[in-house]
Amino acid sequence: MEGGALLALPVDRLLAEAAAHGVGLRVLPDRAALYADLAEAMRAEVLRAAAEGRDCRLILPVGPKGQYALFARRANAEALDLRRLHVFAMDEYLDWQGRWIPEEHPLSFRGFLRRELLGALDPALGFSPERLVFPDPLAIDAYSRRIAEVGGVDCCFGGLGVHGHVAFNEPPLSRFHQVGAEALADSLTRVLPLAPETLVMNATRQAGGAFADFPPMAVTVGMRDIRAARRIRLYCDGGAWQRYALRHTVAGPAGVAYPATLLRGHPDFAVVADAEAAAPA
Repeated sequence: MEGGALLALPVDRLLAEAAAHGVGLRVLPDRAALYADLAEAMRAEVLRAAAEGRDCRLILPVGPKGQYALFARRANAEALDLRRLHVFAMDEYLDWQGRWIPEEHPLSFRGFLRRELLGALDPALGFSPERLVFPDPLAIDAYSRRIAEVGGVDCCFGGLGVHGHVAFNEPPLSRFHQVGAEALADSLTRVLPLAPETLVMNATRQAGGAFADFPPMAVTVGMRDIRAARRIRLYCDGGAWQRYALRHTVAGPAGVAYPATLLRGHPDFAVVADAEAAAPA
């Protein structure tokens, strides 16, 4: 099923289609509920690891973002022990030469997470800056090595792009070189140009439509590390623009055109959407 038929499905049918495709789908009433759910899921991962006497290892996005203040507030109030928490940021914007944009740039994911997560947590909780890891375009394999050193990822939390990208795992762009589904599903941390639709969508939403000033490239965790996580949770808070990407991810044809479909078959993959994003069009 695809196109208009997918968009027209009522929510109850969409839930059934998602289940038939092996994807757990939950629909929450609004964005506030979604951010609260994500913050609680992060907290639950920390508590689960502590109960099992091991480190907690998470891949986290900058988009959705509303969960971080909620998580920090509750962690501080509860004196949550974060001495064994490892956070792997999904991606970061790059300039035209393939270098990180400055951390002070308003779009920098490094700057955001250091302010809104690390900086919001009580230092007494023990979350160290050395355990907040970003993919580095100048040390491209260091990210995966660090994940391996800490024993893998417990849960990959993420969002969903307009054409189904997870992190910046975009549909490969080339008139000449074709990347198949198996290769994309096994992709590594890498540098790539932003797809035109991603640049336009993100510049419109985040930079007032200033396309020429928007970072043109990114470095991203690969699909291999995402798929190797024990749990994968995608949260959709984009509203109307995200409806087709959500529906294609959980019930449309699988393939490189919508990379999130390549997460199907994972033993613990689920998607959480707010009611606006899940509504039929």
